[in-house]
Amino acid sequence: MALGSYLSVTLLLSVLAAAKCDIPAGALHMECHDRYFMMTVELSFTGNDPQFEAVDRTGVYPITEQYAAQCGYTVSVFPHPVHVELRASYFSCHTDNKDDEAFTFNFNLVATHDGQKETYALNKTCSPSLPWSPKEVTCEVNYMEVSVKSDVTCPSGTKDERNALKPAHSSTTSDWQVMFQIEGEQLLPRNLSEARKQGYVFDLTDGRLVFRAPYGQPDSYSTMMNGVPVEVVYATLFSRQSWVVLMVDLMAACSMDKGLYDDSGYMVWGIPESPCPSFYNTNVSIGLNSELLEQSAAEGRGYIMETHNSTIHISIPYNAEGGYRKSFVTGDLHEFYMFNLYLEQIFVDDDNVEARLRFHRTLATPLLPRPVFTENKTVVEESTFTVYLGDVPDDVELVAVQLNGHDFALPFTNTSTYTISKVVQPNNTHSYTLKVPFDDPVVIQQFSKEDAAMQHQLNINYTLTVQPENDPYYHFTSVTALTDISPPTFDTVCSESGISFRLDHRPSDYLWDISIGSDLLTPELAEQRGYIMTNDSQSLLLEVPLFTEGYEYKDFTLKGFFGTFEILVRDHETSEVQSSAAKTCPFMTTELIVCSPDGRMTVVADLSLAVPSGGIPARSNLIDKYCGPKEADSTRALFSFPVNTCGSRVMLSKEYVTYQNEIFLSKKFRAGKSKSNPSIGTDRVTMKCTYPLAGLHRLFSVYRFESDTAGVGRILRFASDGLQSPTMEPTTGLQTPVSTTRRTRRPVSIRPLPYFQIPSFLKNVLKIGAKGSSQVKKNTAS
Repeated sequence: MALGSYLSVTLLLSVLAAAKCDIPAGALHMECHDRYFMMTVELSFTGNDPQFEAVDRTGVYPITEQYAAQCGYTVSVFPHPVHVELRASYFSCHTDNKDDEAFTFNFNLVATHDGQKETYALNKTCSPSLPWSPKEVTCEVNYMEVSVKSDVTCPSGTKDERNALKPAHSSTTSDWQVMFQIEGEQLLPRNLSEARKQGYVFDLTDGRLVFRAPYGQPDSYSTMMNGVPVEVVYATLFSRQSWVVLMVDLMAACSMDKGLYDDSGYMVWGIPESPCPSFYNTNVSIGLNSELLEQSAAEGRGYIMETHNSTIHISIPYNAEGGYRKSFVTGDLHEFYMFNLYLEQIFVDDDNVEARLRFHRTLATPLLPRPVFTENKTVVEESTFTVYLGDVPDDVELVAVQLNGHDFALPFTNTSTYTISKVVQPNNTHSYTLKVPFDDPVVIQQFSKEDAAMQHQLNINYTLTVQPENDPYYHFTSVTALTDISPPTFDTVCSESGISFRLDHRPSDYLWDISIGSDLLTPELAEQRGYIMTNDSQSLLLEVPLFTEGYEYKDFTLKGFFGTFEILVRDHETSEVQSSAAKTCPFMTTELIVCSPDGRMTVVADLSLAVPSGGIPARSNLIDKYCGPKEADSTRALFSFPVNTCGSRVMLSKEYVTYQNEIFLSKKFRAGKSKSNPSIGTDRVTMKCTYPLAGLHRLFSVYRFESDTAGVGRILRFASDGLQSPTMEPTTGLQTPVSTTRRTRRPVSIRPLPYFQIPSFLKNVLKIGAKGSSQVKKNTAS
């Protein structure tokens, strides 16, 4: 015996030494309860296939499903957080029992890490916190267990028979036999070794006799007690000692009710008020997760316990504290709740002998719809969609969104214009807030004639996954917003050669017309006037070179001047001007001629080109010698005067009228000449402004000049011999192409006509008055 004990202890120590014990904090919990030991392990640590092994002096025993039911172990998996729970009866097979007062458990936990199995040694010693009752019955999830003191039995016959029973442990188990009863019918006796082979366990401790049977054994039976399905196992253990028969009745009746989920949100479970006719119920306590609650505490959590027709109905709110919930995808998003119900009934019989009945039951609701919801929290003034996705369970995560058919993984990139934020809610849910600007290219925009506004639409498809399985669930919503329509706006840029206008297209652009003055901006108009226009699906770019038609000029100096170009935005249906984009830019002055619509000729001429030997520009003059320059430097002079003043000559053709004047430089004022030897003659620069005759019909009806368009100017340089200098080419870059388009007339200030010789063929024209330029063309042609 001593050698055998030594070998057993050595084997146990070697098994424990081979196991590891470095388990992360919080991954494992071990607890002692009234009648069992409990261990919980997080699956995030063990992997999806944890295994338990019972260890004693004889070896290591894997706890399989069948072995667990036979030996007093229960292994259950609970969701979110996903963990596995092991419960072991104090009378389980491999537990070291010291006088029914100290129970030592030794287990191996086998976990899988990166495909490799690791073994962890676990041990715990527990002592019952309550004294043992004469009879105790445990209805576990997978087995029934009965333990009795040696001198107490569950009634099977008369009171005298029960009094005649002797302690079961006074005889060796080899003399004992067991006989099962099924609904009052006794089966043939069998010895305990045969019963053990059939899955039954009989155990004798120092003070108790233990009987355990898995559910569904051939010798148990199902019946209805007061409308509740019950499984009953009834075993009579007996032994013949000479002329005396010792008998012990071991009976367990366990409710097999699966529970019912009602429409009011409660999980309802029923048990018989008493499993034996001679038992009287004195107290019922309920709780979850192995913790019994006082009646007031249970009622505070919403538990309801009612008795009808000798049946106790226990109702638990579906979302009761201590329950477990799990999301599940079956087409739509669903959820179910699990309850690790713990219940204790205390009975007394006619002799006032106490019995305790304990239930462990895992109840689960059916799949319940678990819709998430979206709320449009968009504030139109912020020009941003704000969409709230709420009531998302804490085991569901948002991993991607689809915006109008475009897929975006989360989190968004730092350069994205979209944002999404997560907020954890106190009811074990969380929410997401998505923001997308109205003007983002992903947003669908179209004009709503019914609302006379721009409609912005965002179709959102959320991709959520249930953890830890990563099962996808899709939630779709669509939001719209209406905004008032404003005319398009241009971005403008100044350059040395002109002004550029850029317009980014919007869906509402077709509601507006773009014009230069009264003329619609088209590719044909741009080509005719010398504009450079590119127009695609994204934007319109118009580059307006300096001195092309449409500019207005002011503040001319020798250093520079200001040019203004304006684009008008008109209502497509009424042609009324809704807005405009006008840009004024400074330009450098080298040499120029500007023939303004109000009949003013402005010239900056480089006189050194006309007088190679030099001259003094400040002493130059026009045909009218009293018309001098407004500003001059060493080489240039600035003249600005009405075209019909300063001695200008008028030349009329069939389609145009030309005003011509000249800049004279007297030779005696040339630099480098001696006063005693002045040169004879002058050098001159000829300037011309030509206007379309069709736009000058008011010239002959009122005493003022008015043209719908700017004129075309030219500068010609002549030497003193009267011949045009070959080195004095006209500055064509300073000319504006002649437009034949009829323009809206612009009001200008009234100026008196100068005195000049009127050709005879114009005398009749003066009498015609306001009949217009068509008559002028007719008379001039004749």
